[in-house]
Amino acid sequence: MSEFGRGSPQTLEFLRTRRSHPSVTMSAPGPDDAQLTDLLTIAARVPDHGKLAPWRFITYRAPQGERIGAFLSELYARKNGPLDEAQTDKERTRFTRAPVVVGVVSQAAEHPKIPIWEQQLSAGAVCMTLVSAAAAAGFASQWLTEWYAFDEEAGRYLGLQDGERFAGFIHIGTATQPPVERPRPDLSEITSNWTETD
Repeated sequence: MSEFGRGSPQTLEFLRTRRSHPSVTMSAPGPDDAQLTDLLTIAARVPDHGKLAPWRFITYRAPQGERIGAFLSELYARKNGPLDEAQTDKERTRFTRAPVVVGVVSQAAEHPKIPIWEQQLSAGAVCMTLVSAAAAAGFASQWLTEWYAFDEEAGRYLGLQDGERFAGFIHIGTATQPPVERPRPDLSEITSNWTETD
């Protein structure tokens, strides 16, 4: 059998057992600049109809997270009323839990040949590939959105330009505890064989 036909049992086992880690359980260290560049390079290797690269990255480091948290806390209170201590702490620490957060920005736009939906799916593939690459590199990782991913004012503060939206925020750090497995779908309930109908 040729080298290209052997497959990789280790990779399959990694994919079977990969698990996200809650960002609140992460600590330093995160990837350094060289490691992060490598992870983002891997993440960009996804299906991309038309080679549009309809996505980009914004990186946030924990020291910047304190300023971001202060802004998000004020914005959330302005839109939802006074916050109690627990909610204030939750908003203030959203970008400091993991040492590195990567915003994956979808730049999907009208195109004569490539549907917007396909461009958005490509951004989702970037998120999942980055989560998997980070885990394969030995880091804890989690893909989150939260309310600020969909808030126009928060989006501008976090770096969005006109017509863009966040596909997600990938939190990357070091695990402080084992991840907890969660129930997975029953394959028999989500799989069917196509049959022709009249």
